[in-house]
Formats: sequence, structure tokens, C-alpha cells
Amino acid sequence: MASRMEKHPTVVLEELMSQLILEKMPKADYSSLFNDFVESEFFLIDGDSLFVTCLFEKSLKPGQSLHFFYLVERYLLDIISKGGQFAIVFFKDAEYAYFNVPALLTLRTALILHLQKNTTIDVQTKFSGCLSKDWSIFLNQSCPYFLILADEGLNNQQTHLFNFVVIQSWAEKINIVLFSGQTSDILRLYAYFMHSSYSEQKFYKENMNEIMIAYKGLIQHLEKHRDEHLTTLFGDLKFNNVMEKACETISRLTQLWPEGSDIRRVLCVTSCSLSLEMYHCFLENGEEKASKQTCEVKQEKGNCLTLKDVEDFCKLHCLSVVFQLHLPLSQRAQSRFITSGWIQDLKTVFKMKKWCEYFILSNLHTFELWSLNSLHLSDLSDEPLLKNIAFYYENENAQGLDLNVGDVIMKEYVHLWDTVSKLVRKFDVGKPFPVRTTKCHFLKKTPSPIKEISQEKMPNLGFIPMSCSLVDEFTGDILKDLPFLKSDDPIVTSLVKHKEFDELVHWHSHRPLSDDYDRTKASFDEHSRDPRQLRSLQKYQVFQRFYGNSLESVSSKIITTQSVKPKKDCSKSRSTKAHETKADIIARENKKRLIAKEEQKEEQKWNVLSSSIEKEMKRNLNSGMQKLEEFLKSCKSNSVKVQAEKVGLTACLTAWREHCRAEGETTKNLNIAIDMMKRIHSLLDKHSELLQEGDRKLIARCLKYLGFDELANSLYPTQDAVDDLKKTKKNKYSLGIGPARFQLQYMGHHLIREERKDPDPRVQDFIPDTWQRELLDVVDNYESAVIVAPTSSGKTYASYYCMEKVLKESNEGVVVYVAPTKALVNQVAATVQSRYTKILPTGGALCGVFTRDYRHDALNCQVLVTVPACFEILLLAPHRQSWVKRIRYVIFDEVHCLGGEIGAEIWEHLLVMIRCPFLALSATISNPEHLTEWLQSVKRYWKKVDSEMGKLTFTKRNAGSRGSHHKDQVQARQSYKVRLVLYGERYNDLEKYLCSVRQDDVCFDHFHPCAALTTDHIEKYGFPSDLAFSPRESIQLYDTMLQVWKSWPQAQNLCPENFTHLKNKIVIKKSDAREYEKSLKEEFTNWVKNGNEEQARMVLQKLSPNFCDYSGQMLKFFPNLVEKLREMEKLPALFFLFRFASVEQCAEDACQFLEDKQDEKRPPNADKEAHVMAKKLRKVKKSLEKPQQIIYRLSSVEGGAEAACQFLEVQQEEKRPPNSDKEAHAMANKLQKVKKSLEKPQNIRDEKSKKPSRRLDQIIMHEAEYNYLLKSLEKHLEIPEDCTYADQKAIDDESLQMVFDRVKFQRKGNTLKKLARRGIGYHHSSMSFKEKQLVEILFRKGFIRVVTATGTLALGINMPCKSVVFVQNSVYLDALNFRQMSGRAGRRGQDLLGDVYFFNIPLPKISKLIKSKVPELRGQFPLSISLILRLLLLASKADDLEDGKAKALSVLKHSLLSFKHPRVIDMLKLYFLYSLQFLVKEGHIDQEGNPTGFAGLVTHLHYHEPSNLVFVNFLVRGLFHNLCQPTHKGSKCFSKDVMEKLVLVLANLFGRRYLPAKFQDVNIKFYQSKVFLDDLPEDFNEALNEYNMKVTMDFAAFLLIVSRLADMKQEYQLPLSKIEFAGKECEDSPLVSHLMSCREGRVAVSPFVCLSGNFDEDLLHPGVSDNCLLA
Repeated sequence: MASRMEKHPTVVLEELMSQLILEKMPKADYSSLFNDFVESEFFLIDGDSLFVTCLFEKSLKPGQSLHFFYLVERYLLDIISKGGQFAIVFFKDAEYAYFNVPALLTLRTALILHLQKNTTIDVQTKFSGCLSKDWSIFLNQSCPYFLILADEGLNNQQTHLFNFVVIQSWAEKINIVLFSGQTSDILRLYAYFMHSSYSEQKFYKENMNEIMIAYKGLIQHLEKHRDEHLTTLFGDLKFNNVMEKACETISRLTQLWPEGSDIRRVLCVTSCSLSLEMYHCFLENGEEKASKQTCEVKQEKGNCLTLKDVEDFCKLHCLSVVFQLHLPLSQRAQSRFITSGWIQDLKTVFKMKKWCEYFILSNLHTFELWSLNSLHLSDLSDEPLLKNIAFYYENENAQGLDLNVGDVIMKEYVHLWDTVSKLVRKFDVGKPFPVRTTKCHFLKKTPSPIKEISQEKMPNLGFIPMSCSLVDEFTGDILKDLPFLKSDDPIVTSLVKHKEFDELVHWHSHRPLSDDYDRTKASFDEHSRDPRQLRSLQKYQVFQRFYGNSLESVSSKIITTQSVKPKKDCSKSRSTKAHETKADIIARENKKRLIAKEEQKEEQKWNVLSSSIEKEMKRNLNSGMQKLEEFLKSCKSNSVKVQAEKVGLTACLTAWREHCRAEGETTKNLNIAIDMMKRIHSLLDKHSELLQEGDRKLIARCLKYLGFDELANSLYPTQDAVDDLKKTKKNKYSLGIGPARFQLQYMGHHLIREERKDPDPRVQDFIPDTWQRELLDVVDNYESAVIVAPTSSGKTYASYYCMEKVLKESNEGVVVYVAPTKALVNQVAATVQSRYTKILPTGGALCGVFTRDYRHDALNCQVLVTVPACFEILLLAPHRQSWVKRIRYVIFDEVHCLGGEIGAEIWEHLLVMIRCPFLALSATISNPEHLTEWLQSVKRYWKKVDSEMGKLTFTKRNAGSRGSHHKDQVQARQSYKVRLVLYGERYNDLEKYLCSVRQDDVCFDHFHPCAALTTDHIEKYGFPSDLAFSPRESIQLYDTMLQVWKSWPQAQNLCPENFTHLKNKIVIKKSDAREYEKSLKEEFTNWVKNGNEEQARMVLQKLSPNFCDYSGQMLKFFPNLVEKLREMEKLPALFFLFRFASVEQCAEDACQFLEDKQDEKRPPNADKEAHVMAKKLRKVKKSLEKPQQIIYRLSSVEGGAEAACQFLEVQQEEKRPPNSDKEAHAMANKLQKVKKSLEKPQNIRDEKSKKPSRRLDQIIMHEAEYNYLLKSLEKHLEIPEDCTYADQKAIDDESLQMVFDRVKFQRKGNTLKKLARRGIGYHHSSMSFKEKQLVEILFRKGFIRVVTATGTLALGINMPCKSVVFVQNSVYLDALNFRQMSGRAGRRGQDLLGDVYFFNIPLPKISKLIKSKVPELRGQFPLSISLILRLLLLASKADDLEDGKAKALSVLKHSLLSFKHPRVIDMLKLYFLYSLQFLVKEGHIDQEGNPTGFAGLVTHLHYHEPSNLVFVNFLVRGLFHNLCQPTHKGSKCFSKDVMEKLVLVLANLFGRRYLPAKFQDVNIKFYQSKVFLDDLPEDFNEALNEYNMKVTMDFAAFLLIVSRLADMKQEYQLPLSKIEFAGKECEDSPLVSHLMSCREGRVAVSPFVCLSGNFDEDLLHPGVSDNCLLA
């Protein structure tokens, strides 16, 4: 009892920890461990969790180490192949959990050694435990994102150890991923993901001491048990004593085998000799003591084995090791499997031997100089083989079967046993032969000791023959190598003949069948004439235009259809230019006159504004310069611009002189100098041809004042340039630094970008860059293109040019714009409707939308904006092909999504099915060349198909529907070329900053890009290609390099003033700065590679910021962060978080901060004054409610109603007393009534109220008082400017109200309006599209300036900002999303510099984000059974059968995954064949490949595979018919029990969500819903089991058929370490031939798995692990 009381606090804490972890499990996300684009965060794997998880594999038998290592390596290889970056950690304290099972202790030690010596995996073994300081330091340095851990151990003690790791990891902000429940596909690994949250961090902090005490207590308890186990076996010898004896044994062996040996031989002889000596001591300790301790405790009955028995057992062990040494895996896999277990008496020997093996393996590191081959650490134990040999000698040999072991094996065996006899010094161990000298049986007697293989269960092997041209064309090359069943085979004859699927009527009601398109809700009835419908449509269109205008301020263009003209020959037009017609001359003269008129207007405008701008510049240079910049943006006349620039330059010069002359001015205001140089840049670069001598003289004078004498002289060489600037005063005006350094360091973001000056007639709004012109050429030539350019670079313009071109060509052609999200669909659709106007024939529409939620004018529009899944529906719908043929161009926005997790394969299907040209746009693809090459191969296929279809296609089109002639022309002009257009230069520089909390205040530190790098990274990979410096960061790098290495040889050459591209340049351009950056990077790389690595390391260290990690909850400082950014004028900003709750909470916290700030500023009696005003308003209102005789101004009353409503909302927001809300409601309602009464015609006089003008005077007085009160109330309730982030001038009240009205009935509408008034919003995928549009529109307009958001904004949503802030770490914050999100910073045309801030992101993660490359697109597994059925449906039922077949073949043949990988192509073909066999057997297709039966229902539910297949199976069996019986005949009512069962069945099929198995142990009550589903009804359960068994048998048969195609060479090597276990089979040993005689039934199972007695028949068990199959 006393001991229980002592342990009580520890037990309570352990239970508390367990409960905390169990309660967290239901909240675990089941998601991919790697991001969408196959790139991994650095993470950790707990080695013991990996060890235990692989031990629990059902197929693994105890003692079979090679099979175990195969499982471990297969798991690790799977992670590595998916892009995993990880380290494995084995804690020293974790050993204590295995001391009662020494066999596992040996296996664990071997695993550690194997991973360290035979693989490249980072294995950490230096940490004592999870609570050690070293471990905490390691976590802070490596910053793993998660730790993969088992939720349950081999015993309670190990489970508690795992729990300590979980709690400590959460405390270090490291997430936990569970081993249990993991599933894997070809690209991803899915698992339960338990996030670290503040509550767990707080728990650890509050209970830290208790946790430490509990942990030490647990380790002491386990250590005590270890000593007890050792005492039982080794008597008085302690742990360290046995360790020393093991060391002595190895030392003696090194003397016997000085040349070294293989680890298997070494462990065999040392463990046998040491265990024999230990057992000898065990027996010598005396019968009484030793027998009492061993036999009573460890044995149920019987006596201890004699020493001779143990010697015989060791001989058997040596012989089995010889078999392992000399038999290849192919032969060992044919071994008989003995099912008998070891006798009880042998268990003590086993434990002692395993302890000895552990001690020996633990001491091997002390003999590093000895030549020890550790290659086969994975094959130290083969207990099933040992049983096989033991069974032979105990039974078959004893009964007279005497087989020779063979010369090679005998020689090796004798050598090993002789070595054992030499190592054992205390007694003689006997001769190697005979192997058995005693009659003791080591194996238990069982009726069937050998596992037999049953051939009866296996189905007939062969494919059901099919006659289908699609199948032959795709898989014909491998069909010849596969067996087929005969037509009279029972499997073929038993196929049920189903009715052919005609896709015309429903199976149950025989009504016309609809497809996925018809089932999608239509926003508006396209043919309805209902006035309400038309009004709704009109409102929708008005808002779409308003929404579109918020996206881009481009006036709508009227499109008229033009006849298709042949492209002009530019060279010909130039040669004939001299021969102008009279019309051309008139047009040219008219154009000149228009230009001159525009020039005159611009000059008049400047004359009007110049004086006011000059005055403003004298008063305040900054505001004056802003006005000047605004004028220059709107001005189109170059001559006027020159005048304006000169005025600005003169003002800057005057301001600079006055500033420098000012007394007491210690530091110069460089902003004036920057403005001066900006004017100089503009004049010299953009308008140099218009400058006069006086202008150049002025510029030279300015340069002299700045101290740039050489530049001034180069521009205007005269000594009299600045007469009044005396030499004595030179330093007074001079900047004191060189012109190149000044421009780079202080004007970096103002440097002029290289832009073309020659307009392109195809573009009216701007002058396109060269790469943009190439895109226009692509569209003009009907080519396809992959376009990779940074965010906001202008790549989308090509899309609109393409749309405009198709719209002008005809009324028939269609452009499809494919966007990844509904939000982007809405945005693009609004932009199209805003940009273009076109009068179309009745029933036609310009723009349509099609998403899974709604559709509008989808098939009668010319520009369809849709998501991939919906476009796939149309492409695969057999009877929509006539519409598909109208498609002229497809635009894929954010095409990198084909590397995503969800729906990525659909992008592939679309790219390979479309026959028309396409544009594929993205900002982030790291292997665009590979993607382009793949797409070009697809286009080559279509070129071949089109040429083969040739005349037949032409004939069909001529005989077809409207516009066939135009279609033929377009088809004839289509090019099959796919261009790659790359552009890598961002218009704006990005600078990064770290946010940290110091003394409860948010601080910012500049993060130089080099701080993310290490010398090792630079040496291996160089500088990342997209790691760009701003010009001032280049200067910073140069200065640091010079500071670190004083005698740097290249210092002078790379000095900014001497650098070739910068020297003596008045106008340094962005391209010059890039050249300087490039040279610095090359020089720094040379430092690293040419022996100056230490100096380079010091440079990187000096460039690293001083980062302070905050231990508390950083998100509570989020409002301070926003406020600080506002003070620094860094708003508008996007704040990225990755959890919905955090997104909303941070926005509300920022709003609350502003409200509290306003409350602090309000006077104490503010509420009282508001109530007084409300009372006065009520009194005035009564007089206004009476009938009026005069025309009253409605605006005042409307304003009163609006003000009262606003008053109410503010009252609610600021938590006023309840009675004030009622008063405000009443006031608002009554004011609205007054408004209505005053809206009536006021010129109708009331005959009964003809009174003198006194009444009129009273009304006027009341009106005046009313207006006064309203203004007072509005002023009283007005939000101060510093208490809101909203820019009230950004949007007019009417537009703001229109946006607010759209969310009136939305779930979060009121919250969003409240936040918006404070200039705050949030954005995530769970919001309705109206709610998201409110935030998007108001942010773009500039009203909202703070938005918290998830990654939904990363995919193309047009929300540019000045700053981007990463507020929360996540697995989804990867290199790709980082670039997409940070690309939003810096609004082109508004910001020359974008700022990126990291708040609450670990420093190692920041470094990784900056330096890591965007992951490559690798493709997805493209097929599924449902997709194959849809393809067969298309091929057999399409309007154009040849076209349908060609599309189906294109999908099958052109997977990105299989591109240039023939092995993958073969795998896809095999999957296709299996799917066909499955569909035929299920009755969904016939042997000709035609859909039958319920094929349509299967394809309708294609996104629910495999539930759709099971559902249809239940339906065919009549189970739903039997279940859904009405309460009485003829009734349509069903009992509650029937309905509940139906819901249960459907929930099991379509609504499952799996929870970790360990969660069942948690003691939680659920009150709101049923969390754990009941079992299926008995008949459904039986049907499901039967279905699963049938599918399992079919799959097993399929594996047996295709196993002959396997690459057996790789099957005989370990997956990761690639250690070979192949070789020549042993043929000279009859014993080997006898023991390894089982060749049948081991074809489809991995030979490693066969070692544990798993055969082909085991594949028939449902749920068999993939680890059993051939790779």
C-alpha cells in the first residue's frame, strides 16, 4: 500500500498525459504528410515507433530478421521516393522497454547499425531521452515540422515512453504524426496529423517538474526490471560485467580471425561461445539456487536443458547460419515452413543467447580497426530456417533419412564450430558431427508440423477474352504474353448477360436520363421569360460588371464578328509602304492632327496645374512630388512631361540647398536627393531627345550639388556649371558617397526597368514586353504554349487576347478558361463580362460559368469559365461532343495544380483530351521543359490522329451543324506546336523581414537572402536560381565581404564605383544592378569552392539577423503587429494563416484592438450624450410625422435613418446597455416610416389644414434642428482615423452599401461588415462566394487594408498588396505556396518594393523556404476503375465514335507519370487489364467493351470509388429493395427502423471518417451525434464480405498471371540499401534440396516475405498488406 501511495502522483500524471493525447486524437487531421507538390518538410521518425510498427506486421514471423528489414526498408524507401526529408531518432532510454524480450533488443541494435552503415539515412542515437537538453537543442536547430510516432507500444511502459515524447514534442511546437492508420499511394503518404497547440505547450510548462520526476521514475523502474531479468539468467554478473565478457570474446576472435570476417559469421561464433559459457556458469551455480530461480520462475514444467542439449542447439544454429551464407534468396524462399513452436525448456537458452548477441553487437564499435563486413546486418537471424533444420534432424534424420549437407556447406560449418570450440575455454564443446548428440526434441509435437499449400482455393489463371479495338490498341503489346481463358471455361460461361446500357432513360423511372451537367443547379433559367427571373439576371449582370471593374479598370470593349482574313505578310507591307493611297495619306494627316490636339490639351492642363503643384512643392516637397507623379501618370505628351519633370527637378534642387544650409542639420534628408535623382533618371532615359542645352546644364548643376562631379562633367563639361558652389562649401552639399553606391543603396527600387518603347498595334492599353509579344504570336498562329512567369507579370493578358480573337472570328467558337478554384472562376467570369460586350444571336451568351455548385449559360456561351472537374464532365459526356468540337482554345490557369493532391489527375485528362490549342499558365513550375516536352508528345499524337481521320472528319464536318466552313478553316490553321515561354524577372523587388517579440513589443529585422544559405549548400547547389537580391542587399553583401576579408583581391573590381556596368553611369538601370548581383554571387561561390570557406561562413553569419524566439503565444501580439505595419505605412497587407479558426480569430482580435483603442479615447460621458441626442431626435421626429404642406427634402430624413442604423450597429459593436439597443431600433423604424410618408407627393394640399405661415416656420425650425442633431450624432459616432484601417475615400457610400447588401443573409455577413468598417477582412475556403467577394472587392478598392487568409488566395486570386505576412507555420507552407503567396507583395503601378514578413515562423523553416526550389511536376496515377468505365462509355457511345475512341486512347497513353518511363506504362496497362476484368465480372461492360447494366450509375458516382461499385453491387443483389419495404402495401411511407438502417448503410458507404484505433480507449461521451457507426445490417454485411472475398480472389489471380512480368532481379535485393541476396543456387547438397523443395505457390509474393511462410494462397485473405506483394 505504501508503494502505491509513493507512485500515485506519477501514475496520475501518466494517466493525465494519456488522456490529453487520447482527447486530441479525434481532432487529428487525416492528410498527406507531404504537400501537394511532392516536396517535404524536414521531419523526424521515432526509430522505436518504426521498429514496433514493422514488428506488428501480420505477415512477419518471429525471428525472421531479413523479412523485418525488408519491411523497414520498403517503408523508408516509400517515404524517400515521395520526397521525404527526415532523420531517424533512437533514444538510449528506449532500450529499457525491450529488456524483458532480449530478441527484440538484438534486432533493434542490428537495425540501428544497419541504417547507419548500409544506408545514407541520418540516424541519431546520441540522445539519452526526449527530456534531455541535447534533444531540445537539436530540435531548435533542425526545426522538424513533425515527428512520426507510434500511439501504442509493445507494453504499457513503452506506451508511456511514447507519451512523454508526444508531450515534449508538442511543448517544442512540433506536431505529431501517428504510425497507425497510414496509407500510401504512388505519390503521397496519408496519416493522422495531431497539431501542437498552445494548450499542450501550456500543460508541459505548468507540469514540467512533475513530468521530469515521472520520467526518471519510469526509467528507474525499467532499469530495476532489467537487472532482475539479468540476475535470473546470469546470476551475480551485472550488466557491465556481461558487457565486458562480450568484449573479451570479440577480442579473442580478432586474434583467431585477424583478417576479419562477415558480421553473420562473427555474431554466430561469438554468441554461441559466449552463451555456452554463460549457460555453463548458469548450471555450475548450483542445483538449488540456479534451478530455483530459473525453473520455478521461467518454466512451467520440466527440467533445465543439459549443456550437451545447448551445444546441439548451437550446432543447429551454426548450420542455419551457413545456409544463410551460401544459399541465395531465391532458394531460401522455397524453404518448408515449420509450424511447430519451440519447447518451453528452450526459452531460457534463447533469452540467454539473444542477450549475448545484444552485448556483442553493442561492443562492435570498439573494434573499428578490425576488418568487419557489416553488409548483411539485416540477415542475422532466420528462425524459420533454424526450425526447418531442427525438424529434419529431430524427425526425418532420426527416422533414417540421412542426407549429405554438401562439401561447401560442410566446410563452412566445420570452420565455424571449430572457432566456437576455440573461443570456449572452460570446457570441450565436442565435434561438429554428428550435429545431434542428444535425443531432446527442441520442437513441440504437432499433428501438422509443415505448412501445406492448398491449390484448390486458387482460381483458374487467365484473362477473360475481349474483342475491343480500344483494348487491343492500348495493351496489344503485352496481351500476347498473357494467358486467356477458353470460351467454355466456367468463369466465362457464368458471366451474366446484362441489358446494354443506352444512357437514355433512368433505370427505375424510365424518365429521360440526365448527366452531371444537367444535375448541376442552374443559377438562372436560360429560357425563362419570368420578370422576376429577368430582374435577378439583370442584378447579377450589373454586379458582375461592378465586380469586374474592381479587378481592373478597363473600359468595356464592344466585339463585332469579323470575317477571317489571311495573315498579312509584314515584309510585303513594308516594301509597298512608299506607294500610299490617297485614303492612307488622309488617315495619316488626320492622325497627326489628333495627336497635335491632344498635345495642346495636355499643355493647357499643365498650365492650369503647374502653379498649384509648384506652390505645394515649396510648402511640402513630399506631397508636392506626389501630385506631380499623379499628373505624370495621366499625361500622354512627352514634351509636357519634360516641362513637369524640370519643374520638379528645380524644386528638388532648391529644397536640397535649403536643407543643407540649415543650421544644426547633422544628417541629410536623403529623400530629397532621391527625388532629385528620380527626376534626372526620367529626363535622361525617357526624354533625352527632347532635352535642350539648358536642360542638361540644369541636370549637371544638380549632380554637382550632390557631389557627383565626374557625372556632371561627363554630361555638361564646363567649369562654370555651378558658379555659386564654392569649393569650401562642397562638403556641405555633397552626399559623401559615390553615385553608383547611392543609386544601389538608396534608390534600388526606383531604378528604371528595361521596357520596350515601340508600341504593338495588337495592344492598345500598354506597350508589351518581348515575351508578351511572343504570347500574342502564339495565339495569332493558333499554337499552344506553356507560360511560366512571376505573379503580376502580365501573363494573363494573353488569355484575354485569345478570347477577343475567338469572339471576333465568329459566333460559334468557344474559349474555355479552366481555373483551379470557384473563387477564381467567379473572378475571371466577372473580368470577362466587364471587359467585353457582344451582341449575339438569340439564345447566345458571351460568358458562362460551370462549377459543381452552379452553372450559367455554360453551353450557349462563347467564353466558358469552369473548374477542371466540370470541364472533364463535358469532355467525357458522349452526347456533348458536338459542343466540344466548337472549342477553339483552352486556357489552363495555375497549371501547376496538376502536381496537386486532390483532382490533379483531372488536369492531366484535360490536357491530353483537348484537340484544340491551349495556353497553360503558371508562376511556379521548376521543370517546364519536361512539361512542355510531354505536352508536345500529346500534340504529335493528335496530329497523327487528325491526319488518319482526314477526309472522313472533313466530310462529317461539312455535313454537320452551323458554321462548318469556319470550323474547317480553323482546323486547317491549327498548329500542333507547343512553345515554352519563360520570363523570370519580377517587376518589384521583394525584401524579407523577421518579426520577433522583445519586451512585449513587435520588432522587425531585415533578413538578407544569403542568411538562408550555408556554405555546404552553395558548394553543392550554388545560389538558387530564383534567389534574387534587391540592389541594397547586393551592396550589403559586398560591404560584409570586404569587412570579413580585408585583403580581398577582387574588392576593387567589385566596388560599385568601379564595376563595369555601374561605372560613370548617371542612370543605373535594374539590369545593371542584376549584373552586379550576378558577379557578386559568382565571386562568393568562388570563395566557397577555392579554399576561402571560413571567410564565406563568417559573411553568412554576419548577414544573419538577431532572431529572438518567443516562448509564449505569439498570436496574441497579432494586433500589435498590424498596428506596427500601419505606423510604418506598410498596409495594405495580406496575413497568411493555415487554420480557419486562426484566420477568423486574428481578424477579430485586430478589430477588438481598434475598438478598445477607440473606447480609451472616448470621453466618459459619451454614452450619456448619445442618449440625450436620441431623445431629442425622438421629439423632433414626432413633429415630422404629421402631414406636411410643403415639399420636404428627403435626403435629410434618409440620412437620419441611415445614421440611426449606424448608431445601432455601433451600439451593438461597443457593447452598450440593452436599453440603448431598443431605443435605437425604435428610432430607426420610426425614421423609416417618416421617410415613406415624405416620399408621397407633397403637392397635394390637405383642405382641412389651411393654416398661416406659422406652421411652415415650425416645420423649417424642426428641419433645421433635425439636421443639426443628425450631424452631431454622426460626428459623435464617427470612428477616428487611427481606430480603423479602412480608407473611407476609397469607395463611395452607394457602392459600399451594394457590397454590404449582398451578404445581408449570409452566415458571416454581419461579422464581415463589422470588420470591414474597421478596414479588416478574412478569407478562406469555407466562406460563401458572396462573403469572399465582399473581402476581395473592398480590398482591391483599398477600403479594407488588412486581410487574414488561408492559402486560397495563393491560387491566382487578384488581391495585390504592399506587404505579405506569414503568421502561422504549416505543412502547407512550402516552397511553392511561399512563392505564390509572397508574390502578392508589391502592387505593380503602385509599389516599387514588396515586403515579406515572417511572424511566428521558425528560423530554419524561413531559410528552407527561401533557398529551396519549387518542386518538380511528376504526374499522378491517372487511372481508376470508374474512369476506365467512363472512357469505355465515351468510346462506345460518343456522337463521333472515332473521336471518342481517340480521346480515350489519349488519356490511357499519355500519363505524365509514365512519360519516358516504360516500366510505368506497363504498370498502367496491367491496371487497365485488371479493371476490364473486374468490370466484365461485375456486369458493367460486356466482352466487346460496351457498357451494360448499371454502368451509368457507377460513372455518376465516380468520385466515390470504391463505394460506388459496392453500392451498385448491393443494388443488383436487391438488398435495397428488400430493405426499403413500405409500412403497408401501396404506401410510400417507411418505418423509422427502415430509414435508420438505410442511413446506416449509406453512411458506411459514403460518409466514413476513420479515427485512430487507439481512440477507442478514450473515455469521452458524445451527446450530439453518433460518432462510431454501428455494424452493417446482417444481410448487407454478408454481401459485403462476399464481395470483398470475390474481389480479393480476382486480384490474387491477376497478380499470379502478371507476376511472370516482374523484374526478379530487383526482388532479390533490399529496397533501400540495394543489398543483393541473389546468387547461384546450391546444387551439391541433397539436404538443401530437401529442405528447400517448395517451389509451387510462391510466385506473386515477395521472396523476402516467403521467408516467414507467406505463400500465394495468403493473398486470398482480404486486407493483405501491399508489403507482401512483388515490388
